[in-house]
Amino acid sequence: MDTIRLGDAGLAVSRVILGCMSYGTPDRGGHPWSMPLDDARPFFRRAIEAGITTFDTANVYSDGTSEEITGALLHEFAKRDEVVLATKVHGRMGPGPNGSGLSRGAIMTQIDASLQRLGTDYVDLYQIHRFDPEVPIAETMAALHDVVKAGKARYIGASSMWTWQFAEMQHTADIEGLTRFVSMQDQYSLLQREEEREMHPYCQSSGVGVIPWSPLARGKLTRDWDDATARSETDEFGKTLFKPEQDRGIVEAVARVAADRGVSRAQVALAWVLAQPAVTAPIVGATKAQHLEDAIAAEALELTEDELDALEDAYVPHAPSGF
Repeated sequence: MDTIRLGDAGLAVSRVILGCMSYGTPDRGGHPWSMPLDDARPFFRRAIEAGITTFDTANVYSDGTSEEITGALLHEFAKRDEVVLATKVHGRMGPGPNGSGLSRGAIMTQIDASLQRLGTDYVDLYQIHRFDPEVPIAETMAALHDVVKAGKARYIGASSMWTWQFAEMQHTADIEGLTRFVSMQDQYSLLQREEEREMHPYCQSSGVGVIPWSPLARGKLTRDWDDATARSETDEFGKTLFKPEQDRGIVEAVARVAADRGVSRAQVALAWVLAQPAVTAPIVGATKAQHLEDAIAAEALELTEDELDALEDAYVPHAPSGF
C-alpha cells in the first residue's frame, strides 16, 4: 500500500488508516460490538502485512481498552518506528476537571494515561476529539505545544468542529508561536459531504491533511438501505448521523456501480473518498475479514468520471452532524 504525506507535514501515513474503535472490551464504554484482543489480532496482522502503517484510536474508545489492545498488537506485529500511532483527547475518562475536556490539566493527565495504555513513549499524532468551548483556545494550544515539546507527541491534529473554530485555533498557534495542527479528522462520505463547503477548502489552502471518519457512513453504503446490523441497532451515536430517506438514491447508485464493476459496494464508496482532492487517507474500521480486504482493494480502484458523477448526482444538502 502506498504512503502519502499528511498535508504539508513530514509525517507519512498509509493511504488507508485502520480505525481501532472496533477493538476493545465489549462491556466497557458503550461499544458492545467491540472485539477483544484475541479476536482483534488477525486484523492487525493482516493490516500490517498489507502495508497499512497507520492506526487511529482514542482514549474514550471502550473506556481505554481500545488503546490497550492497539498498543499490545502493534508491539506484537511491528517495530514502533515503522508505524504511525494516533490517539485522541477530549471525552470523559474520569471524574473531576482533569477527566475530560481540553484544559491544560486534562491534556497533561490524559496524554500520560494514553501513553501508559498504549505502552509507548510517544504518539505520532495526538488529536483533540472535539472542540471545547469551555476552555480558552490559547490554553489548549499551549498545552498541546508543550506535549509536543516534551516528546510525547510528534504532531497534533483536530477532529470534527466548525471551520471557524479550527481556523481560530490555527490562528492562535500562529500568533503565539505554538505548534499547529497538521490534520483534520472529520466525518465525510457519499452520504455526508458538507465538509466540502468550507472545511476541505480551508485545509487544502493551509496545508492540512484530511483523514475522514465514517467514510462508509457506518456501513450504510455497503448494504441495502433497509438492512440493519448488530452495530447499527446498538450504536446510539451512529443513529444520530444518517436518517433522511432522501439518501436512499445514493446507496442505490453505489450498488449499481459496484455491480457493473464486479466489486463490493465498500470498495466503490471508499474509492470515491480516496478520489477526492482534499482527502489524505480515510479511516476504516473492520470487524470482518472482508471489511479489511475491501479497504485494501479500494486503494487500487479508479472510478471513471461517469461513475463519479453517478455516485454524486443524488446528493442534497444535509445538516452537518457529528460535532
